[in-house]
Amino acid sequence: MSAQPLPTIGFICLGIMGKPMARNLLKAGYSLTVSNRSRGSVDELVADGANAGTTPRDVAVRSDVVITMLPDSPDVESVALGDDGIISGIRDGALWIDMSTIAPATTKRVADELAKKGVTSLDAPVSGGEKGAIDAALSIMVGGSDEAFARAKPIFEALGKNIVHVGALGAGQVTKACNQIVVGVTIEAVAEALALAEAAGVDPAKVRAALLGGFAQSKILDVHGQRMIDRTFNPGFKSRLHRKDMNIAANAGDEHGLNLDAAKLVRAHFDELIARGDGERDHSALRLRYHTPAAVSGSS
Repeated sequence: MSAQPLPTIGFICLGIMGKPMARNLLKAGYSLTVSNRSRGSVDELVADGANAGTTPRDVAVRSDVVITMLPDSPDVESVALGDDGIISGIRDGALWIDMSTIAPATTKRVADELAKKGVTSLDAPVSGGEKGAIDAALSIMVGGSDEAFARAKPIFEALGKNIVHVGALGAGQVTKACNQIVVGVTIEAVAEALALAEAAGVDPAKVRAALLGGFAQSKILDVHGQRMIDRTFNPGFKSRLHRKDMNIAANAGDEHGLNLDAAKLVRAHFDELIARGDGERDHSALRLRYHTPAAVSGSS
């Protein structure tokens, strides 16, 4: 029996994460139509074999599966439901996979509207940063029906290594909010620890090396701890976007009667970072809040 042909995929938004994700779909053999607000990333993907889409509607018309990887909830609503949006072109029987990190309520609202057109939806936010996207090693947290997950799983396998179907539609976004709490609070903890070491005259690099051998070890201490020591804050994930995610998490806590104090604290610290003009820096730039002499001299 001959193998089923691969679905045609539309990919909307080719940012720090989206561009390498789209490129990995091309490498896996998928026919891909891409669109992005700026043309440069589209041209790069076209050179790799993708087709150029114009509007979200145009991408949807040409696709069996539409993937969005957008910055925030309003962006997803606009691209999906706005003028020339996905909803105006997507086919009956198509699959929408939103891999953005947005509010669970937005996921459900957009999915409800697309369902009126016969479209099935999944929310599938990711973790792993730019490197995980490049290496096709993302952690993918999926919400939606069993049938939709089974349909999308080969696509996810071209993008990630840890793929978990966590529950019904919206559960992926809840899981990502949980992820961002752990990541954000741990970055804050590493920033404080290394600032304390430096202020006390102990080499932060040696402190990091010692901590990596004990119970405090983590990927964040390893990767972002090194970024803090080197003062290299070029973005793998921008501070302003992590602030958005901490806001989603804190608000979700409020909705469920939980006062998530740590999430709100880190949200406030990101607010400070953004106010001082560092919102485009990597989220490990939380280290710059702690004004030891070395931090001040290295923050320019």
